[in-house]
Amino acid sequence: MVDFAKARTTMVDCQIRTVDVTEYDVLDAFAAVPREIFVPDHLKPLAYIDEDTLVSGAGATPRYVMEPGPLAKLVQLAGILPTDRVLDIGSTTGYSAAILSRLAASVVALDSDESLAAKSRENLAALGVSNVDVVVGALTEGHAAKAPYDVILLEGAVDVIPPALFDQIGEGGRIIAVVGANGLAAKAMIYTRSGGSVSGRPAFNTSVRPLPGFQKPKAFVF
Repeated sequence: MVDFAKARTTMVDCQIRTVDVTEYDVLDAFAAVPREIFVPDHLKPLAYIDEDTLVSGAGATPRYVMEPGPLAKLVQLAGILPTDRVLDIGSTTGYSAAILSRLAASVVALDSDESLAAKSRENLAALGVSNVDVVVGALTEGHAAKAPYDVILLEGAVDVIPPALFDQIGEGGRIIAVVGANGLAAKAMIYTRSGGSVSGRPAFNTSVRPLPGFQKPKAFVF
C-alpha cells in the first residue's frame, strides 16, 4: 500500500524544491493537492514519480499530466496573485487546475477532449474545489467568453502561440508557455502585456510533452 501523503511530501522536497521552486504558496499548493486522484487507477502507485503521467492515449497525440518539477517551475514563473483570473489550457484531468485554484481567485480549465473534461469536473468536485470552471473547446482558441485573464498557462510544449491567446490577456497579463520544436531543447517563456503591447523573454530551458494543435504548419519545399 502506497503512503500517498508521504509520497507527496517527498515529491515536493525532492522534485520541486530541487529545481529552484522557492515560493511558499506554490510549494504549499503542490503539497496539498493529491496527485493520485488525477491519474488512472492502474497508475496511482506511480502518481508521484518524476515523470509525465499518461491519462489518455486516444487521438493522434497522447495526453499527460505534466511531471511535477516543470509544472511547478511554470506555475512559479507565472507569479499568480490571489486576485488573478487564470486560463489553464490543456488541463486534462484537472491536476494543474486544482493547483492553480489554491493560488488564484478563479480558474478556467480548458480542454479539447470531452472525456478528459468530464473527468476533471469529477476530480475537482471530489476535492470540493469551487473556483474552477471546466470548459471544452479548441485549445488554440482559448476561451474568450471569460477574458481578459491575468495569466494563461499552456500545459505542454508548443511551436507557436496563436494571436487569439495574446488577445485574451489584460494589461499586466502573462502567458506562460514552453516554446520549442516537439518539446525538445525548448524554453519556458513569459509573455507580458504592458501599455498595449506584448513582449516575451525566456526564463529557463526545459523539455515537456507537446500540446496538440500548436505545431507550425509544414513548409512547402521544392
